[in-house]
Amino acid sequence: MAKIGLVQPDTLRQRVEEAVRNAIMSGLYRPGDRLVERELCEDLGVSRASLREAMRRLEAEKLVEIIPHKGPMVAVITAEEARQIYALRAVLEGYAAHEFAKIATEDAITQFAAAADELKEAALKNSREDVLQAKSKLYDIMLGNCGNALAQDVLKGLYSRINLLRATSLLDPSRLPKSLAEIAELTQAFRDKDADRAQEVASMHVRNACEVALRNLDG
Repeated sequence: MAKIGLVQPDTLRQRVEEAVRNAIMSGLYRPGDRLVERELCEDLGVSRASLREAMRRLEAEKLVEIIPHKGPMVAVITAEEARQIYALRAVLEGYAAHEFAKIATEDAITQFAAAADELKEAALKNSREDVLQAKSKLYDIMLGNCGNALAQDVLKGLYSRINLLRATSLLDPSRLPKSLAEIAELTQAFRDKDADRAQEVASMHVRNACEVALRNLDG
């Protein structure tokens, strides 16, 4: 009987997808910028077919918009879309923080605290890429230990767009010290196993970030 062949992971497409995503997250490409296929193919050393497949995946994440007869561009998030994203974030991350405080192990709390320290170090270096990576690690720990895989999946589906908005708020000079203080307060709530306080701080953290992101979008 004939056997089906092994399916090899599409590593090339994944590498292209990751490279373009990182370029957008780091601010190399800004919302509204055109992503010129010829230039990207030359820079990445890949074919148009591989690039277009990666772009379709990024379009599904709503990180890239493909305009008929013009090609791909970095998606633009409107103020109203940002409000909706942050409103959902506030609810889900507040819930995740509440559950994390209730059920997380001491090891998970220690990991969260260590990630918070990494975030502070990245912020002091004023490195957008390092800050976004540290913030993602922080949330991976909280969401991975909150006991609700569905909340984790919904938030992860939003995080590409959330990272675009984070990039407008996290390194804002008026926001950064407050953001770090809020993360420190959240860490303390986790150590105290204070679920209600953790939920309150996590939701407040998102609402405060929303104000700054909206102000930057309006500007």
